[in-house]
Amino acid sequence: MSFLSTTGQPKVQANHGPSPRQTVVQDARVPALRPVPPTPARKRRWWLWGLAGLLVLACAALAWSQFWMARPTPVPVELVMPAPVTRVLAVNGRIAAMHSVDVRPSVGGALVVLPVAEGDMVEAGQVLARIDAEAQNAVVRQAMAALDAALITRDEARETYDRSFALGVNVARSVLETQARAVQSAEQDVARLTAVLEQAQVVLRDHTVRAPMHGTILAMDAEVGQIVDRATPLLTLADLSVLVVEADVDEAYATQIGEGQRAVMQLAGETDTRDGHVSFVSRLVDVATGGLTVRIGFDDPVAAPVGLTVAANIIVDTRDAALTVPRTALHANGAVTGVYVVADGAAQFRPVTVVDWPAARLIVTSGLIEGEVVITDAAGIVDGQTVAADRP
Repeated sequence: MSFLSTTGQPKVQANHGPSPRQTVVQDARVPALRPVPPTPARKRRWWLWGLAGLLVLACAALAWSQFWMARPTPVPVELVMPAPVTRVLAVNGRIAAMHSVDVRPSVGGALVVLPVAEGDMVEAGQVLARIDAEAQNAVVRQAMAALDAALITRDEARETYDRSFALGVNVARSVLETQARAVQSAEQDVARLTAVLEQAQVVLRDHTVRAPMHGTILAMDAEVGQIVDRATPLLTLADLSVLVVEADVDEAYATQIGEGQRAVMQLAGETDTRDGHVSFVSRLVDVATGGLTVRIGFDDPVAAPVGLTVAANIIVDTRDAALTVPRTALHANGAVTGVYVVADGAAQFRPVTVVDWPAARLIVTSGLIEGEVVITDAAGIVDGQTVAADRP
């Protein structure tokens, strides 16, 4: 039903809801809101399961690391037991002749005769070389002439004195005394000139060089025609019937080497060993090298060239029973040197005293007792560390 207003304007009938043809118009200033869909419960469950898995892996890794950290460290060990020990000093030496000389001339001059060669065997007194003696021969002849003149003068003085003495009181006493002094002076001249002649003859003999002993010529150092003097070596002569080994021992062990100590030697090029003993120990240390000269004699005669290299083991000390440890077992803990022993599954540091010697094993004089287990390689080991004995 329609009604008219008093103003003549039509009125719209109020309805409680829009009609199907009506369109709802929204204010353009208000943004449109999209509804947020709710999170599904399944996705939340997957996220929780992933977090739990990561937590389990972390716990497993922690437990695994703790297991490996607590695992004992395997270490090489050995049981300390007394055993026979021989302390040996190894040295290298060379074959040398017990008696060897460098032959040098007593006078200077030109070398005119050299009748021997290297390797020759010579006897004592045999001629080895001759030096030009022409000038010395002239000196000898002059000395002989002077002596002859002195002998004539002495004989004349004696004859004059004898005649005056025979005349007795007919000759003045003063004249007789003067003639007696003339005889005495002539005799002194004869004695002096005799000595001069003998000296000239000695020098002449020195122009011939003779062998001072029986031996073999090892080296020739001069040639015919060479001008030599008293400082010039002519040759080296050695008696090869007695050979020794000469070696240098470090001064650190000088006080422990003595005559009579046994030695085992091996010559270069040989596989067999030879027995010997220390026959000489020098009392003088070479300040330039810090070495001490030692000679080792052979128990049985040996034929070998001089200068051949020889490896020698000098037996310094022999013990029927002693405790020893490898050098690798020693560890310096500050100023104290010791070893690590295994006790109750842990490494325990034990100070020890050893005989310092250039060898792979060292004699322990104090600090260890028989039956203890020693770690043979102490590298990286600390006191109290958990270890597991790895015996060979």
